[in-house]
Amino acid sequence: MAAESSYRVKVVDESHVGPPWSSVSPKTIPLTFLDMIWISIYPMQRIFFYEFPDINTPHFTQNIPQSQALTFPHSPTFLPLCCQSYLSTAAESLFNSYISYKKGDSVLVSVAESDSDFNHLTANQARDNNGFHHLLSEETHAVPSMAVQVTFFPNSGISIGIAVNDVAADGRSFNHFVKFWASMSVTHRLEDLPCHEKGLVEDPDGLASIYLNDWRNFLKNCSAPSSANSGGGVTPPAVVPQDKVRLTLVLRRAEIEKLKQLVITATQTQSEPAAARISTYVVTCAFMWVPWIKIQEAEEGTTGGHLDDDTLYHFMAPADCRERFELPFPPTYFGNCLARLSASAKRSELIGSNGIVVAAKAIGRAICKLENGPLTGAENSLSHFIEKLTMPSLLVTVAGSPKFRVYDTDFGCGANRRKV
Repeated sequence: MAAESSYRVKVVDESHVGPPWSSVSPKTIPLTFLDMIWISIYPMQRIFFYEFPDINTPHFTQNIPQSQALTFPHSPTFLPLCCQSYLSTAAESLFNSYISYKKGDSVLVSVAESDSDFNHLTANQARDNNGFHHLLSEETHAVPSMAVQVTFFPNSGISIGIAVNDVAADGRSFNHFVKFWASMSVTHRLEDLPCHEKGLVEDPDGLASIYLNDWRNFLKNCSAPSSANSGGGVTPPAVVPQDKVRLTLVLRRAEIEKLKQLVITATQTQSEPAAARISTYVVTCAFMWVPWIKIQEAEEGTTGGHLDDDTLYHFMAPADCRERFELPFPPTYFGNCLARLSASAKRSELIGSNGIVVAAKAIGRAICKLENGPLTGAENSLSHFIEKLTMPSLLVTVAGSPKFRVYDTDFGCGANRRKV
């Protein structure tokens, strides 16, 4: 692993971007139960890499903050991204958890320069994971909803690192903002303004209260170091260097079709009903899940009998629900509209000769269950997830979706080489 100091970047400019003072009054945005289930310690972090051989400092020092500044005045519903989030620990007050905007709240936009190897960071082979931490603003571990760092690699390209508090936006809303920002950078045209009608979220079963109490109990008992800010929010600890690598595996169409056929054939051979869903997403996740388990066990020496064959491994992923409710939400709804896709299978079956088949069928059934009712068993969803957090070696989580088409995001600065 390379020395931590070899990944330092030089910050060449910082600015704070937010709505003009006269455009928005101070306001408090209550959290819905769909927001509260995603209260978490660490923010969602994404880094977009763009190949741009003619990169120079003055161009991005001026244009990146300017293009983002154009985004907020035109759409007050992006306001949550420059707000503060607060989580009350007072058991008697549900309404002390909210997103708050006061005049002067803004997003920190940093512009930095790196001498790291751009081509190495955007390649497929194993790369030291610590090499990516410095491409995100140090503000990403604070309470503000979003922070941005644009890092340029002389004569190579740029990276745009964005961290967003999950309470403010889910993956679809986040990508909506990024594409809106990119569009403003290139064309200055207003496209697909977001919908921020929190009243669309009804909570007849009191899920907000259940989720908030689940999180309060978790944070109260959490052994990880953290600190509360003056408003009751949680500030996570700084990133600790780890001896881990990041690897990109590319599955081509022919390989995906072979995986699908493997699942179909095995199901027919076993005289079982066809899997509920055998999609590209399902077989790709299954193909990732099973080898991860085997690598994890080999690394930790688990194969020596530390785990029983009946031990359950778990797979989780967020699932967009905008079109799954009885009254669908608009696709531009801004906030959180997710359920947890959750699948489990026995260790003996996953590491066996038909492990990928078992994994694919478990994930397929979980998707089918969501389609039959995204809020079925929702009252226990968060507590079950928190329970699984206590045994991370048995849990795999996946985020993102090919439906977001992140590689089509065009800031007018070259081809999108990689997103991590």
